Amino acid sequence: MSESVVVREYRDTDRAAWDAFVLSQPGGTFFHLIGWREIIERVFRHRTHYLVAESGGGIVGVLPLAQVKTMLFGHAVVSLPFGVYGGCVADDPAVIGALHRAAAEFTKATGATHLELRNTVARETDWPRQDLYVTFRKEILPEVEANMLAIPRKQRAMVRKGIKAGLRSEIDETVDRFFDLYADNVHRHGTPPFPKRYFAELKRVFGDKCECLIVVSEDGAPVSGVLSFYFRDEVLPYYAGDYTTARDLAANDFKYWELMRLACERGCRLFDYGRSKQGTGSFDFKKNWGFEPSPLHYEYQLFGLDSIPENNPLNPKYQLMIKTWRRLPRAVVNALGPHLVRGLA
Repeated sequence: MSESVVVREYRDTDRAAWDAFVLSQPGGTFFHLIGWREIIERVFRHRTHYLVAESGGGIVGVLPLAQVKTMLFGHAVVSLPFGVYGGCVADDPAVIGALHRAAAEFTKATGATHLELRNTVARETDWPRQDLYVTFRKEILPEVEANMLAIPRKQRAMVRKGIKAGLRSEIDETVDRFFDLYADNVHRHGTPPFPKRYFAELKRVFGDKCECLIVVSEDGAPVSGVLSFYFRDEVLPYYAGDYTTARDLAANDFKYWELMRLACERGCRLFDYGRSKQGTGSFDFKKNWGFEPSPLHYEYQLFGLDSIPENNPLNPKYQLMIKTWRRLPRAVVNALGPHLVRGLA
């Protein structure tokens, strides 16, 4: 790039140009859309610091950042909290370098212990990196039946089991049924739930780009649900939940098939199964659907730390907390959870 790069803070007048740039770039993701800034500030009360790189009078790169500071989980600057993807949207090394330098300066100024960039591709090969996470993405074929036949035989049998059980899907305009399914699921897994308001805000901010699909049994009772994001020609099932009745009905396999079927009919071309930690049940489930993992490159700059923080459920120090959480009444965890989860970014 022959012209100099200037990095500045985001301004409200940049809103349309920011999203237009993100949508035009191969490295742009749903989590780079400017609506996340409002979500992070309004729901979680974290300070954001969105960076715009300009050259020649136009935007050539963006980097969304948020400062996450809690007593329990420490102090970090992250791109992007509550998202599986983040980091720079830019393809020029000079632009990426300028944005990274500005991000590091901001991180040091806040007193945070580290900067975390959730990149889909490696950016800074000499930075410490966490290799825990992978993502699963696969093409949606143009014909519905072709997508059914592309599912490995064992999982395809589970989908057909759900169909034979009389399951059907419904699209909800509210998050009410989804939240109850979600909260029940995370309680069983011993993790605090996001507040219901968070999901309502996702639907308000992103409109038809955010959708709740509910699977109901033959008698109309909800058994499983998923909240998905739509971005360009991609669908990303992001939050999910179920009741214990879902297992015997194969409702979760049916749920993802219904989402894929509807996305195919909608003209989507890519199914993004999202992030999973290696060595988990979620990882195995997605592999069994015929999806191959791709590594995510979470890169860090450390300021006063000797190693990358491990704020995830696989950390042994959280096991007692998880076991205790499972035994608490649902009303208690739904009330306390939102105060804890804002730090689990």
